Amino acid sequence: MHQANVYNMDGNIIGEINLVDKIFGNEINKYAMHEVVLSFLANQRQGTQSTKTRSEVRGGGKKPWRQKGTGRARQGSIRSPQWKGGGVALGPKPRVYSYKKNKKVKRLALMSALSLKAAENEIIVLENLILNNFSTRCISILFKNLKISNDALFVLHKNDKMVVNSVRNISKASTTFVGMMNTYEILKHKIFIITKSALQKLEEVYV
Repeated sequence: MHQANVYNMDGNIIGEINLVDKIFGNEINKYAMHEVVLSFLANQRQGTQSTKTRSEVRGGGKKPWRQKGTGRARQGSIRSPQWKGGGVALGPKPRVYSYKKNKKVKRLALMSALSLKAAENEIIVLENLILNNFSTRCISILFKNLKISNDALFVLHKNDKMVVNSVRNISKASTTFVGMMNTYEILKHKIFIITKSALQKLEEVYV
């Protein structure tokens, strides 16, 4: 069973906590994580890119010159792809890139990502994370107290606007909630910071 230190906001260790094996002690499945991350990134694509074919470009209705006798190559339209201002041959058109992975694979990938963080000792548990007002400075001080970089993902048990708005001004740092975690976010950030209350909720949901 993995263990993690519990810190207060001053960066002091105030205890230890056991990390449940069903969440943080699974065999790491790289294939599942790879597939789910690819799916997540594909689903973010808008697919709105578009180019005009020769039939969609304005003009070009008249044949540039007669078929034979000019000594030049035969041409049917000045809007053919080889002409400047012509249509694009085999160019991109709007399409849907998104595809789904089943729930079992998503869960396997999520558990693998959390287990990887636990195995590499990149999980920090906070006793609590309470801000009385919007303050990016407080989050910056928290990073200094914990002696970590700002490449971190904060996992909260509920939507706390004070924390969310304070963290979003820090580059590389992000926030999420227990019910909205995804494999990509976990793997993208170096440090996984979770509050004690969020950890309890995580165990309720996934155990």
